[in-house]
Amino acid sequence: MAITSTSNTAFVEATQYSNFILENLHDGLLPGVFYRDVSDFGSGTTLNIKTLGEANIQEVEENSPIQYTPIESGTVTLTITDYVGDGWYVTDVMRQDGAQIEALLAGRGKEATYAIQENYETRLLAVANSAQTDANANSINGFAHRIVSAETNRTITLQHLINMKLAFDKADVPMAGRVGIVDPVVEATLNTTYQITAAANMDANPFFMEVMKGGFAREHQFITNLYGWNIITSNRLARGTWSDGTSTTTGGTSASGVANVFMCVADDHTKPLMSAWRQQPRVEGERNKDLQRDEFVQTARWGLGAQRVDTLGIIGTSATAIE
Repeated sequence: MAITSTSNTAFVEATQYSNFILENLHDGLLPGVFYRDVSDFGSGTTLNIKTLGEANIQEVEENSPIQYTPIESGTVTLTITDYVGDGWYVTDVMRQDGAQIEALLAGRGKEATYAIQENYETRLLAVANSAQTDANANSINGFAHRIVSAETNRTITLQHLINMKLAFDKADVPMAGRVGIVDPVVEATLNTTYQITAAANMDANPFFMEVMKGGFAREHQFITNLYGWNIITSNRLARGTWSDGTSTTTGGTSASGVANVFMCVADDHTKPLMSAWRQQPRVEGERNKDLQRDEFVQTARWGLGAQRVDTLGIIGTSATAIE
């Protein structure tokens, strides 16, 4: 008697599952050096942070009184605004009949942590864009900190980077720690048009060599240093229809605009963005005896805000067009 797969179909295990669990791919996250971690915000929902204005000198004459001026000050606020979470469960039947349940639960918790982190970074970059006034140049000392490309297909050019550098120079922003976070489409434009090579630039760049040591990973790829800008990529920049008061990106799904963020992160005084974690991602579980299952929730709570706008710039470009 011949024993074949055709004549003995009942004995063929048609579906097999590997012990390997395929996980989702994730970007590396922006490191904490890109924003100020506010440590003196342990309670309440709104923190008021004092700001100090500039001093103005005057001409002094012998035997003449000096003019006294008040100390100019103000405040910026940081509010706990984001409260997010995720929930999942595993039934008793699944525990009894399934395999690799603990690995499944661990992987699910890991995915929830990634989702919270990705949401955090997306919100951080959105706050950077919303810190400026749309349809306005957001000029500091007469130079625009909000530039929307008027080029064909709204692509980026080197002139945009030069103009933003000049705006930062005129705002007395330190040269050290200048970062441009751009969409991968912008990287493709730079690579296509200007033949950018990243490796040699990164090896000679002490700022990003130090950042990379901290676990700053793939996807947020270091591109190059152009005109003092350490340029990296991100898929989480804000999208929409932007304006600088003179030109507007084309709307719609096929030509939506992306807000590329430029800022100085030399130290906590120059960083334009700030953040406070009220609750880091935390997992809690309990037994639901009525439904015969174990339930888990992971939650996190934080606040994001802009502490200054003179060290912040936005260049609006197409999110789809390379050239």
